[in-house]
Amino acid sequence: MSLTRLLAVARKEVVQILRDARSLIIVVLMPAVLVLLFGYGVNLDLKGLPVYVLDRDGSQQSQDLLKHFQASEYFHVARVVGSYSELTRALDDGHAKMGIVVPWDFSQRLRDGRPAQVQALVDGSDDNTANVLIGYSQAVVQGYSAEVQIDWLRERGLSIQPAAMSVNTRTWYNEDLESSAFIIPGVLALVMSVIGAFLTSLTIAREWERGTMEQLISTPVTAMEIMLGKLAPYFVLGMFDTVVSALIAIYWFDVPFRGSWVTLMAASAMFMVVVLSLGFLISVLAKNQFAASQIALLITFLPAFLLSGFLFSIEQMPVALQWITRILPARYYVSVLKKIFLKGTPAHLLYADLVPLAVFTFVLALLATRSFHKRLE
Repeated sequence: MSLTRLLAVARKEVVQILRDARSLIIVVLMPAVLVLLFGYGVNLDLKGLPVYVLDRDGSQQSQDLLKHFQASEYFHVARVVGSYSELTRALDDGHAKMGIVVPWDFSQRLRDGRPAQVQALVDGSDDNTANVLIGYSQAVVQGYSAEVQIDWLRERGLSIQPAAMSVNTRTWYNEDLESSAFIIPGVLALVMSVIGAFLTSLTIAREWERGTMEQLISTPVTAMEIMLGKLAPYFVLGMFDTVVSALIAIYWFDVPFRGSWVTLMAASAMFMVVVLSLGFLISVLAKNQFAASQIALLITFLPAFLLSGFLFSIEQMPVALQWITRILPARYYVSVLKKIFLKGTPAHLLYADLVPLAVFTFVLALLATRSFHKRLE
């Protein structure tokens, strides 16, 4: 292998990238755009959900209950309506996610020590939001109910029985439960999938379409030199974009980084080789830029987005899909990213993810090497 010939092929590919405006935009802007898009556009934190209220009692007790809802960061009492029809109309047009109906005898029942019920009408068109609303509203009502019971006993001079059990929670790794800390580290896998598989899937196909492959074949450059020379610029760009994306996550979105940069770069380098090899393999087999780009998008970006644990928990998927995720390199890389960023897991405890990633690196690099032959077909 000649280093001079390898660098010449790499220089040719760099010139091609600089001349191709689309590739240049993807390389330069895509990492920052993806991180900013997912950082600001995808938010799983359900806070300040609009609530409309129909208070038929109008008592001090009903106002105290509504103040408990307003004090919660998850609810925003947007409006108090005067009729049931206004409440249902607000739910129908989407202005309210939940409607609270306080019955006319609410305060009287509390004074008499009888059970009192509050109706909550929840917009179930989004089942995830509806389940969260139901859980939060029950917690608010239970907290208010406990205060009412204590006040009722004190007013009558009755003894207050202490609670037998309580839960003191402490959240680790993502103390503020910010969805950005969960989502943004996984964006690095999407960035590398785009830079790696999508762009390299065009390398050999572009040569065939433009008729320049015959010129390469006639030169003394070997097949291995062509492959490494074409992939080297994308490897450097991919690693650079990984660092840029990580820095944006840490210093712009305040995502905690508790692990080692060495471990992060080593895992990223392995995953970069995986996607580069996969993209090169697609380019060799497809021989058509459009077909190659579509195949690369289908088997790299979409699985990394949907089945890697980036957004959706793998444990909640059907068993069949859980097994399918085991053959996806992105699953192991996303797991490594979240453990390095949030937990600071040392490298020797990441073997369950790094070993499969290393196996994929070796297998796909071998397949890519064997797939390309310097001959006309």
